[in-house]
Amino acid sequence: MTQVAANTASLSWYEASARQRIDALVDAGSFAEYIGPELREISPHLSIFDLPEQFDDGIVIGRGRLDGSPVLVAAQEGRFMGGAFGEVHGAKLTGLLRAARALRQDVLILFDTGGVRLQEANAGELAIAEIMRAVIELRRAGASVVGLIGGRAGCYGGGSLIAGTCSRLIVSEQGRISVSGPEVIETNRGIEEFDSRDRALVWRTMGGKHRYLIGGADMFVDDEALAFRHAAIDALKIKRGCDASVLAAEQNRLERRLQRFGEAEDAVEIWQALGIDAPTEIPALPTDAFLRGADTRENADDAR
Repeated sequence: MTQVAANTASLSWYEASARQRIDALVDAGSFAEYIGPELREISPHLSIFDLPEQFDDGIVIGRGRLDGSPVLVAAQEGRFMGGAFGEVHGAKLTGLLRAARALRQDVLILFDTGGVRLQEANAGELAIAEIMRAVIELRRAGASVVGLIGGRAGCYGGGSLIAGTCSRLIVSEQGRISVSGPEVIETNRGIEEFDSRDRALVWRTMGGKHRYLIGGADMFVDDEALAFRHAAIDALKIKRGCDASVLAAEQNRLERRLQRFGEAEDAVEIWQALGIDAPTEIPALPTDAFLRGADTRENADDAR
């Protein structure tokens, strides 16, 4: 097996920084960063609001090798503004995806984001649209885009929309995926609708186990960098197209999901409807036991 970075096996994906995740994911010594720290490509907007800037604007992009094969990599830094998308942040990812299309290379996106920056809302929203288009164009050109989700900020807002266009998604229990974050739902619909302080509810509703069970993610792994690496290697072996028939199949699957689970008031009811034994025990199950009992999960054979 290709050499990996030291101490990879014990590194928590959730606790790691963007650069630590990249180092643990790709082959040792193979990563070369584009638009590195020395160029200081920072947001031109944050200083207007007297907010701190960061030399990479919260995203690291570059090239590397995964098990010997060339890949392009983007990793969001959730510890800077929650990994939120702004003008520069989004442009770096869009540029990487467009370069991948020209090179016909696969891309790994290490999501860790709360969505779009309010301070750069228009630019951020535009960036999301450009990134989604670039992902689809890259997939139609025959390359794969694999998303990895397990960071502190989760994968919310526009980030979740981008994740939905990826070829495949890898998620850990710590990963969360949702268009709207807990606080957003509570603010707009009230605490009766969603209590953002109820962490068990948050993870039951948006966490990796639930997303995997309902087909919102394709692979479920432990919170270990080496586990994400192995899953990424396997994910890139699976090549799928992205055309109108695939999108139609995804639409049909989403309609069936809504019909099947639309009346459920809690994730546990959905797990019960899936035929999972002892659904209330799902949150406490270790990965091996969880995966053994997840064979009745929703089919993820969709647009990804």
